[in-house]
Amino acid sequence: MNLHEYQGKELLKSYGVKIQEGIVAETDAEAVAAAKKIKELYNSDWCVIKAQIHAGGRGKGGGVKLAKSPEQAGQIADDILGMMLKTPQTPPEGKLVRKVLVAQDVFYPGASDPKEFYISILTDRGRGCNVIIYSPDGGMDIEKVAEETPERVFTENIDPLLGLRPFQAQKVAFNLGLSGQAYKEMVDFVQKLYAAFVGSDASLFEINPCLKTSDDRIIAVDAKVALDDNGLFRHPNLEALRDTSEEDPVDVEARTHDLNYVKLDGNVGCMVNGAGLAMATMDLIQLSGGEPANFLDVGGTADAQRVENAMRIILKDPHVKAILINIFGGIVRCDRVAQGVVDAYHTIGNIPVPVIVRLQGTNADLGKKIIDESGLKVYGAVEFQEAADLVKKVLMG
Repeated sequence: MNLHEYQGKELLKSYGVKIQEGIVAETDAEAVAAAKKIKELYNSDWCVIKAQIHAGGRGKGGGVKLAKSPEQAGQIADDILGMMLKTPQTPPEGKLVRKVLVAQDVFYPGASDPKEFYISILTDRGRGCNVIIYSPDGGMDIEKVAEETPERVFTENIDPLLGLRPFQAQKVAFNLGLSGQAYKEMVDFVQKLYAAFVGSDASLFEINPCLKTSDDRIIAVDAKVALDDNGLFRHPNLEALRDTSEEDPVDVEARTHDLNYVKLDGNVGCMVNGAGLAMATMDLIQLSGGEPANFLDVGGTADAQRVENAMRIILKDPHVKAILINIFGGIVRCDRVAQGVVDAYHTIGNIPVPVIVRLQGTNADLGKKIIDESGLKVYGAVEFQEAADLVKKVLMG
């Protein structure tokens, strides 16, 4: 689950991480009021107007602009709100901007020049640990830095049992070339950032830029935060931050029905029970000359209604040319799945693509009987290879 920048910053702030402060606005009038509040708090007419969408690269698309007065903040907010913001991380049509963050200007004059860094924390599943990735070249694409100057990108692997050790936070600050008060600030920043990452069950924190201000404070100017959906049951307060308007409507519907659904780019929809069987089914589709259009696991408690809901979701993808239902009846009963397929035909109406149903396990014989006696154009299969052959047959017409 992705958070908006302002939500991510509030999460970091709750763990003591210093951030660029700001106020969310949904209208130009609210932006003017927010800019005046920023002026009152920080004694500066200048503020930054930042579009709030779930995508990076907003500045390149015109979604981040500097305002030099509250009145100009309102004008800029009026321009940004309602626009379809296009960045390298959005769909081709862009994303609709519904909110802006009116943030304090942190590049204020002082005794020394400000400096931008890149810091992120993510889970390295291959190594089974969390890893801090950081660079002294912040404020730009880390991919470009890694490609052109890989020696400028550092990593620090964190043992999940030991957690972040003090010497590792110190190493980060040292490799970033800091000293004195800025060094101490960075050590504290990294420690609190890691505590927030673990404490919120996050899968990604990306701070770009992380800024050393002219008075040697270390603050998060931006915050890209992704939370692990599997850990949200422990954080109902974070779950409440979900912005479904930023998500694919089909994903939202699948979650409403408690279905594990991931859209892919293929032409064969698949419905299975169990992640392992799902992976095998997608391999089966691939070997049969097709491409899986989705990962959809109806779970171990699949009944007729869940199967019908799953069928509706698969059929929302216009690229689907066939559907393969592959169910192993352990806990789930195959006759219930078969009844769900029949009910889906009757309630959805005309299903425009061929459906292949393979049922094995508990009450598989009853399930096959329900399918065979339904009078519907459904292809039944018993063996894996038989299902593969049917997939190939229907795709070839």
